[in-house]
Amino acid sequence: MSHLISQILRVSFAVSRSLGAARCMLVQRSVACTVFSARAYTTPQSHSDVRSLTNEEWAKKLTPEQYSVCREKCTEPPYSGKYVNNFENGIYTCVCCGTKLFSSETKFNSESGWPSFYDAVKEEIANEQHYNVLTRADNSHGMTRMEVICKKCDSHLGHVFPDGPKPTGLRYCINSTSLNFTQAKK
Repeated sequence: MSHLISQILRVSFAVSRSLGAARCMLVQRSVACTVFSARAYTTPQSHSDVRSLTNEEWAKKLTPEQYSVCREKCTEPPYSGKYVNNFENGIYTCVCCGTKLFSSETKFNSESGWPSFYDAVKEEIANEQHYNVLTRADNSHGMTRMEVICKKCDSHLGHVFPDGPKPTGLRYCINSTSLNFTQAKK
């Protein structure tokens, strides 16, 4: 499956590059897409609870910056995110629902300006491994990319590109604003 995703991403990335698109950068759609630092209080909720929230409920639950990134698909400016240079051991979770998304074990310095991971967290369900993130085609802004979303709450996290390190060859380019980090106990 990872090989198929990688092939699709290579084609998407080639199309994006031919259009002159910057790596992992969305055109900023609003003033809310500026430097982000605040964090909203979030707790894990059931799958059905978060899927049924209205835009108004999300706006109350999240900071304006989190809402812009996670619900309106904005992108934080490069090198502005809280976790770009965080290389502590721990787990990154969805700021909206608390789902485990990425491990520090797969984080690497891509020099892109956003936290980057070469793989996402998988959970075992009925003896099968399932990713906690999903990808879908994003044809916005005149380019084709693969958007990364939280499997549980559909929050926009970032994009994935086929230029990452081994073993996957993928680079999950993720907005810090969409994440919380829990440091591993020492």
